[in-house]
Amino acid sequence: MTDAYRLQADTPLHDLDPAQWDALAGDHPTLRHGYFSALHDTACASPKTGWTPFFLTLHRDTTLAGVVPLYLKMHSRGEYVFDQGWADAYARHGLRYYPKLLAAVPFTPVPGPRLLAEDDAARGLLAQGLVTLARQIKVSSLHVLFGADADMAALHQAGCLLRQGIQFHWRNAGYAGFEDFLGQFRHDKRKKLRQDRKKVFGQGIRFRHLEGAAIGPREREFFYACYRNTYLAHGNLPYLNPEFFEQLQASQPGALMMVLAEKDGEPLACALNLQSADTLYGRYWGATTYVPGLHFETCYLQAIEYCIRRGLTRFEGGAQGEHKMARGLMPTPTWSAHWLADARFTAAVDDFLQHETAAVNEYLDDLARHTPLRREDDQAG
Repeated sequence: MTDAYRLQADTPLHDLDPAQWDALAGDHPTLRHGYFSALHDTACASPKTGWTPFFLTLHRDTTLAGVVPLYLKMHSRGEYVFDQGWADAYARHGLRYYPKLLAAVPFTPVPGPRLLAEDDAARGLLAQGLVTLARQIKVSSLHVLFGADADMAALHQAGCLLRQGIQFHWRNAGYAGFEDFLGQFRHDKRKKLRQDRKKVFGQGIRFRHLEGAAIGPREREFFYACYRNTYLAHGNLPYLNPEFFEQLQASQPGALMMVLAEKDGEPLACALNLQSADTLYGRYWGATTYVPGLHFETCYLQAIEYCIRRGLTRFEGGAQGEHKMARGLMPTPTWSAHWLADARFTAAVDDFLQHETAAVNEYLDDLARHTPLRREDDQAG
């Protein structure tokens, strides 16, 4: 490392200048200083919940040239890249897997930069610094989740293994309106979409799109009840508390967009999305009443309508779910990087990842064969 740069681990978040941090993060809502502050200040991401902050920073003289949101993790919950099988293998061999080092946005499977850097040189120093740090503090492993392509290249160069995943994203092809978007579907798929929408709207359900300050305490309270119900229905407690959402709205009011489903003026369901200048990120959903098709309309089709109206270029629908293809969200690769201290496990995981990557690519090919979208040689209809 050159004399001008200085790496430091375990840097407290509130010791870092928010303006310098945000200059590295850009307008990505889940990467800004305020997002992490909301997670930490409300104790959602804290040592008590298994997320011990251990941020890695890179300074060039007095300027923040890079930062990695880094945590010591005592479990694998809230990550959405599943390594519990690796932890079990360590335990079977009498080895300790936790704590591990994790570079991620807690509870947030949204792809984007994880090595927030001013340039490629700084990014490379952060990648090397992560591996060096993992060795120095003698953790079992290092994991960087949902990183950008540039992150993955730097981490691979630093000795990490890469792991491929899949999410489903929608891209705006310059649609003039929602009907123009529907025109990209094959006739039978388009017909089914219209029928599903008709069933929802035919019950008198209407939708409002609320942004920023228009999301008041009443709407926020209803949203949280829905969000909590979604977790309780699966036997889990929610990761995030009401205070987190209140602080997030205060720090980034323009980043929030809520889809509110109502019948006779009373709310039934809602989806809370985040947005940047060009992208909408689907994040949370819930309902107080089950209505067939309401989930897909609220979470996906209303979001796409909003994107078309606002001229946003992309909608990221969140983790998992090939059912999203029927609503126009197409499979998109995601990536994570992994380094393991034990050479024996490195070899075993490398072999596992090669087989997993082949299976993922085969799955992508299969999805492409079953696309609901019209091909160039399809007849109009």
